[in-house]
Amino acid sequence: MAEQWKSCGSCKKPIGYNQDYWVCSVSSCNRARYKLVFCKLSCWDAHVPLMNHRSAWAEERRSPAAPEPSAASTLPRIGGRTSALPPRRPLSRSSAPAPSSSPRRRIIRPQEADEDKEILIVASRLKKYVKERSDMSTSADALEALSDIVRRECRLAIQEAKADGRRTVKGRDFRKK
Repeated sequence: MAEQWKSCGSCKKPIGYNQDYWVCSVSSCNRARYKLVFCKLSCWDAHVPLMNHRSAWAEERRSPAAPEPSAASTLPRIGGRTSALPPRRPLSRSSAPAPSSSPRRRIIRPQEADEDKEILIVASRLKKYVKERSDMSTSADALEALSDIVRRECRLAIQEAKADGRRTVKGRDFRKK
């Protein structure tokens, strides 16, 4: 029996049965044939700048309890081969089991997330700039590293503006090295 339900859309680690996982709120990431699932919130977070989502959040879900048995394993074997499938019986609405409770979901919107982890760099512009200058690609972790540099420099510029008694950060507040 397989232990893996699906693979993470970002890091490709296996997501097991009866385990929490995350999905993207954007409809293009949740299509029937192409459904992205993520093992951790950080994997979803890494996916957002790559897909250029403008307004997205992660929804927590739970994978199925156990793998569904395959049709071949449930059919009786006759003479070394499986018998034909039994005819389908229509399911009336009254015989369908009622859901016990609503599915557990936790939604985290970007403004609720840790602000120090938000990407501050426009991914498409940075990738275009690097591609035009060097014919090289740009990875997602480059965006995170540059955002950290921008945050650090902004904190220093804010201190400079406060030291000058201003409430506006100006270009001169960023130190030239």
